[in-house]
Amino acid sequence: MTGSDVKRVGVIGGGQLAWMMGAAAKKLGLHLIVQTPYRDDPAVGIADDVVLAQVEDASATAQLAQQCDVITFENEFVDLAGLGAIASQGVVFAPSLRAIAPILDKFDQRSFYQSIHVPTPRFQAITSVSELDASFGFPVVLKARRHGYDGYGTFVCKTQAELEAVLQKPGQSWLVEAFVPFERELAVMAARGRFPQGKCAAPLARTLHESHEIALYPVVESQQEQQVCRRVYALNEFSESVTEQVGAIARQILTALDYVGVLGIELFLTTDGHVLVNEIAPRVHNSGHYTLDACATSQFEQHLRAVAGLPLGSTALTCAGAVMVNLLGFETAESDYAALRQQLAAIPQAQVYWYGKSESRPGRKLGHVTVRLQPGQGRAEAEAIAHQVEAIWYGESD
Repeated sequence: MTGSDVKRVGVIGGGQLAWMMGAAAKKLGLHLIVQTPYRDDPAVGIADDVVLAQVEDASATAQLAQQCDVITFENEFVDLAGLGAIASQGVVFAPSLRAIAPILDKFDQRSFYQSIHVPTPRFQAITSVSELDASFGFPVVLKARRHGYDGYGTFVCKTQAELEAVLQKPGQSWLVEAFVPFERELAVMAARGRFPQGKCAAPLARTLHESHEIALYPVVESQQEQQVCRRVYALNEFSESVTEQVGAIARQILTALDYVGVLGIELFLTTDGHVLVNEIAPRVHNSGHYTLDACATSQFEQHLRAVAGLPLGSTALTCAGAVMVNLLGFETAESDYAALRQQLAAIPQAQVYWYGKSESRPGRKLGHVTVRLQPGQGRAEAEAIAHQVEAIWYGESD
């Protein structure tokens, strides 16, 4: 099968990330089939077909494979061993299982960075306080090695007692990291095509050790609160040194993994101008949502282009910049918040995305707002816009 023959793309996961692939799939003439457990998940409404099953159900993925030319991922909570049995029968995954294997466990992920000489915070696998190397000092960052996201499974421990209390939680493996006193948190969306440049009609299996097309989006600032992304600024405001460091890291990771698709990379910018990798996600990512409105090719279209074997699109900004604000749940309720969304939509150059989730709870990602900046607008205007969005959504007291 050649890249141009790919018409049916399977997506493991049916949340908002898969939902936002819908418009891009139509544009590219692709059919999406999603594997997701609930009929009211966001992507069910845009999918051409649905396999109703948990995302880690490999037997359901085998059914999905019968309807697809290639399978990709909306999240990484998968049964890698089970999927391996399917891949051995010729099912194509993009990114490949070999590419995502070092990413699923955070200790493996850190070890991978170390093996390819990508700068990353100091780390150690740990099960008890007594194992902690005393030279770490406090505070430290403790992370669940598997299944952590949006702040879940991440703890900043300021004392030995706090660390010990978290480590007593049963049924979890842990990674401890040195606390980085960063200046800003950065992110970049990076894409790598399926085939060597100029060979989009090459066989699907032909990937390794050849020069593939790579496309990098602008470096953005990602602001976190309680380990959850609150807002993203895409302003082209970083020095050449910083952007070159980020670009080199992104290319090194994509090539070492032999990665196909879009990869989200989160980084720390230290006070002395150095860049360290924090984490990577083998999929489209929250920090790239601004690309839907502010870039020539959205991250969602780019991902589908890559996994389907199509040429990658331009990543250039189509405006002076953008600010993206997540709409996080602030209460436990069932509401579509129509009145608040109407106020947000009235902000000049704003685009509101509502994920259609029926239940709100504190910290849950319910939607996001992207506001395109006009010529002459910069950091001060972007921050004012973010404050305006959050004042509407959370109330003036927030």
